Amino acid sequence: MPTISELFVYPIKSCAGIALNEARLLATGLEYDRYWMVTDPSGAMLTQRAYPRMALIRVELGEHELVIRAPGMSELRTPLDAAGLSAPHKVQTVVWRDAAYGLDTGEESAAWFSAFLGVPSRLLRFDPERERQVDPDYTASVPGATTYFADGFPLLVIGQASLDDLNVRLNSKGAPSIPIDRFRPNVVLTGLEAYEEDYVESLSVGGAAEEAVELKLVKPCARCPMPTVDQAKGAPDPDWPNEPTDTMSVYRANPQRDGAVTFGNNALVARGAGAWLRVGQTVNAELGFGD
Repeated sequence: MPTISELFVYPIKSCAGIALNEARLLATGLEYDRYWMVTDPSGAMLTQRAYPRMALIRVELGEHELVIRAPGMSELRTPLDAAGLSAPHKVQTVVWRDAAYGLDTGEESAAWFSAFLGVPSRLLRFDPERERQVDPDYTASVPGATTYFADGFPLLVIGQASLDDLNVRLNSKGAPSIPIDRFRPNVVLTGLEAYEEDYVESLSVGGAAEEAVELKLVKPCARCPMPTVDQAKGAPDPDWPNEPTDTMSVYRANPQRDGAVTFGNNALVARGAGAWLRVGQTVNAELGFGD
């Protein structure tokens, strides 16, 4: 039976993630996942696609504050709770084509991110008084699903066997293995066959009805060049700058996604908001193979 082997949250979009032994599940995804986003002064998002050094920005969930660190920088803290911000300016921003709404965390954080990234920057915290709807083309199973600053969906699920298979392919051409953090999943599962998550329609965790969690897997995740960024170095491997994209393009081009390279499956929270997911929990996977 599949088992949760790893859980990750990425408090600041495109910055380093945090591996957790347990995480509270909310309707928008795991608690604190993509609650913050770095933007330019106009409100346009900044990501590792253009600024790979963002991978070097590490975060820690303190008791009341998000603690932010990066090489050569002093420690920065910002409140976990939006209510802790001092008269924040409201900002309308965009995540790809979706309108999103943030609260500017202030001049100290703006100066910190501007100094580290070398471009004028602001740090936004998602406005808890607003909602961002998930693409309705994928929410028939969970009408009205919402998320925060994630690319498009509350959760990303990947099977460990898929990464293992990719690494075999990389090694066969002389390229080094890569860790799961290149793909920035929220939930990693063991016990599935390689790429079996492509065909999983739902995952359920827990037995008692009032405690059960159900996730609906609704869209294979199309991959941009971000997996080429070594998350420990904040830059691609100079010897293999286009991996794993080159290798995946040979066998992971998805005709149902106009030939996009896919890896992992995006998920919605159908049931269980408020419950906890834990490493080691067993999961029931319901497969579907279309018509």
